Amino acid sequence: MFLQLIIVLVVLIPLLAIVLDSQVGRALASRLERRGIDGPVDLSAERIAFLESEVERLGQEIGRLDEESAFLHKLLAERPPERDAALPPGDPND
Repeated sequence: MFLQLIIVLVVLIPLLAIVLDSQVGRALASRLERRGIDGPVDLSAERIAFLESEVERLGQEIGRLDEESAFLHKLLAERPPERDAALPPGDPND
């Protein structure tokens, strides 16, 4: 029994060191530090920051769509008039 406990500890100590030294371990440590310093996490501040970034992204997307629309309107306005003679005659049986 005592020997099994020692074997488990010998295996778990390096495993724990590897996990804590990884990026996941560092992220967990920084999150625990922030929670300890700031107290409980204010979810509304995170949601507001997320929503602000989404509004900015959507504003940029609307600007891009506006530019594309203006370009297409310009192309359509400058298009030469179509000629019926340029089209081949259709099949009268259709």
